[in-house]
Order: sequence, then C-alpha cells, then structure tokens
Amino acid sequence: MAQNQGTNTAEQNLPFIAFVTLVATLGGFLFGFDSGVINGTVDGLRTSFNSDSVGTGLNVASMLLGCAIGAFFAGRLADTYGRKTMLLVASVLFLISAWGSGISTQSAEFVFYRILGGLAVGAASVIAPAYISEIAPTHIRGRLTSVQQIAIISGLFFAFLSNFFLAELSGGSVSELWLGYESWRWMFWVELIPALLFLIALIFIPESPRYEVIRGRSERAQATLSKLFNAQQAATMVEDIQASIDTSHRPRFSDLIDKQSKKIKAIVWVGIGLATFQQLVGINVVFYYGAVLWQAVGFNESDALLINVISGAISIAACFITFARIDHWGRKPFLIVGSIGMALTLALVALAFSQGELLSNGQLKLSETSGLIALVSANLYVFFFNISWGPVMWIALGEMFPNQIRGTGLAIAGLAQWSSNFLITVSFPILLTGIGLSAAYAIYAFCALVSIAFVIKFVHETKGIDLEEMEALSQSPT
Repeated sequence: MAQNQGTNTAEQNLPFIAFVTLVATLGGFLFGFDSGVINGTVDGLRTSFNSDSVGTGLNVASMLLGCAIGAFFAGRLADTYGRKTMLLVASVLFLISAWGSGISTQSAEFVFYRILGGLAVGAASVIAPAYISEIAPTHIRGRLTSVQQIAIISGLFFAFLSNFFLAELSGGSVSELWLGYESWRWMFWVELIPALLFLIALIFIPESPRYEVIRGRSERAQATLSKLFNAQQAATMVEDIQASIDTSHRPRFSDLIDKQSKKIKAIVWVGIGLATFQQLVGINVVFYYGAVLWQAVGFNESDALLINVISGAISIAACFITFARIDHWGRKPFLIVGSIGMALTLALVALAFSQGELLSNGQLKLSETSGLIALVSANLYVFFFNISWGPVMWIALGEMFPNQIRGTGLAIAGLAQWSSNFLITVSFPILLTGIGLSAAYAIYAFCALVSIAFVIKFVHETKGIDLEEMEALSQSPT
C-alpha cells in the first residue's frame, strides 16, 4: 500500500508546489488563449483569404489536427524525454505559431502555422495535468490539477478580452490597427507575451519524479521530492513509485493490452469515453464560433465579442467553484451534475433557436424573449461545462491511469479528445448552413444526456487515492 502523501502540510513545501503548478499551467493558459483567439478572427480570415464556409471551417479547425497529433505523441514522448522537456518544446511551438498565424497571407500558410500551434496545445493539454498530478500531494491533487482548467479558461477569457478591445480600437477585426496590419493579425500576436513567459519560467521547475524513476534515475527523483516534501517522505515515495511500475521494460503501447484477455484494458476505453464526450457536448462551438454564432442570431460584431467576454468570466467563476470543492465532493458528482445541467440548457438553446425566423440574408432573427432564453441558457451551459467536464475530465485523465501506462494512456485519450474536437468544429459551419442552429444544438444536448449514463456506469472515483494505487482501482468494479 502506498503511503498517502498525507495531510501534514508542515512537511510539504507548499510555496514551491504552488510555483511549479502555476508554471505548468501557463501551458494551459496558452492552450486556452490559442483556442479562443480564433473566435474573433473568423471574419478577418474569411475576408483576407476569401474562403467559403468549408474553407472557414478548415481554417478554424486546422489547429485541432495539430492538437490530435500533439496529444497522441506528446504522452509517449514525455515518457521518453520527460514532461518538462516536452513542455519546453511546446512553448517554442506556441511562439512560432503565434507569429506565423498573424503574418500569414494565404490560407495554406495560415493552416501550417495553426497546426504548429495545435501540436503545442495538444502536448500541453495532456502533459500539464499529468505533470501536476505527479508532483501534487494526494489530498490537494484535485485542486492543483483543476488550476489547469482555470488557466485554460483564463486564457480563453483574455483572448476574448484582447479580441474585443483590439476590434473596438480599430473599428472591427478586418480594420487596420498598427503598422499597416489588420486587428485580427494583432489578436494572434498578443499571444507572444505569455508564450515567452512560459518558455522562461519552465527553466526553473524540476522534472517529474515519477518520470525520473521510470528512467532509472531514483536519486534525481528523491532530490526533487525532497524539495516538495521532506527527506523521509521522499525516500518512501520513491520506493512506492518503483513498486508500481514494471521495471522489466520502459512504458510502451503494448502495456495498454491486458496480458490475460489480450484485449485493450477497460480503463483505456473509459479514458477515451471521457475525452470524447467532453467534445460531443459541443463546447468548442461556443469557444471557436461564439462571435459568428451570436451574429447569426442578430447581434452585431461588437456585442458578440462582448458576450464572449461575459462567457469567459462566467467560466472562470465556475472553475473556482470546482477548485474549492473537487477534493471534498469527488470527481463523479461534478461530472454527473454537469451532464444534467448541460443537457437541460442545451435543450433550451435548441428550443429558443427553433422559434427564430430565417431572413433572406441567412441570419436567424429571434424574438426578444427567445433571444434572452438563448443567451441565458447558453451562458448557463458554459457554467455547467466549466464546473464539471471542463476541469474534471483533465483531472480524471491525469489521475486514472496507473504509473506504467500514464503516458501512453494519455496519448490515446488525447488523440480521441482532439479528434472529436476537430470533427465537431469543422462540422459546425456545415450544420449551420444545413440543418440549422436548433438541430445542431439538439444533437449536442442528446450527447450530454448520454454522458450521464456513461459516468454513472463506467467512471471510477479517484478522490484521495494515491497514483501508486491506481492499478488496483482500474481493475476493480465501478
């Protein structure tokens, strides 16, 4: 039995633990900023590159191709080269992508730089929560890992905020701002500031001690753990980590196969299910197309961008609730409540949109009542997502896999998450012009409804369980 990292906070270097967590979650901030910045640039991309709905969908979703690739390979590469090393690589890719996306003159060039950014986002999305879970004390691991989602939503919020102010300053996203460049280009270049800060800050954090043990460097692992806890705890924890991994070989994808049944381990399917459902509820339609969506129902660009800012603020508030209670209430209750709330609010949004009148210019005109219902319900939906599936999915993925398969398990789950994200995002412009907003949101509501049953039946509670005990948990009944 692993020794619980305990509640004796006097023997834990909490300031250093907090510093390491904040640095790692800068990757989450950039993840959110890079995902949200596209929201205010859609009109600029459409105008500058003269793209139709399919081309616009590809420009917006191109980053997600890189995300899927980055998430898939990052987990495995992190097992080979280290969590910190891969975060450093991601920080460099963030810098290149931010500059290149803003300077692009044609769609193909833009897609290339967005894919590079996607590689960084995909890597950060799986490595940062895993890294935090591997250095965090058990009794506050959920709270520390939830900081990742607060950082993601903060990144989204600041992207929405900077988009709004830059558009207001120039008179629109396609208007010229500084040095002869349009506002939408500067929206991307703002990201250079946090990306550079991330690169510099990473130099000052240690490598994951569990990675060091996997690589046979127990002395380094003990040195890192001694900075986080005390020397006696560090020695005991290194022993527990060593006992939880297969020392006969380094982590590999074949570890995901059960040796007796010769089938993929059930915990891997649960991880894929969690990652997929997080996207099937349609959250990134709001994040990526929020400005377009609200303009489609009659709001002007300025009002639509302001609504995004409000949604971002609501998201941050929701994440702080999760941060405060996740280690008290557990992971499953948040997921269940979130699924129920999203199913109801998405159904209300679909109902409100179904009452609209389609105008000759393709816009959906809502009555004052229907518009208010859609606006309130959409923001309540964002609240329910960010109190539940937003942070808790990443917390669960960072915790649920045993040490031996954490990197490879995250690789598969990350691929599923970003592939689903891509399909949802690239399909939205087509659904918008095809079956309409109401039917699209009805599909997302149905997926939220199904996710309730999935969580109840298949997801294990990981609150208060040491990472070294996850092997036994993953083989036990729900």
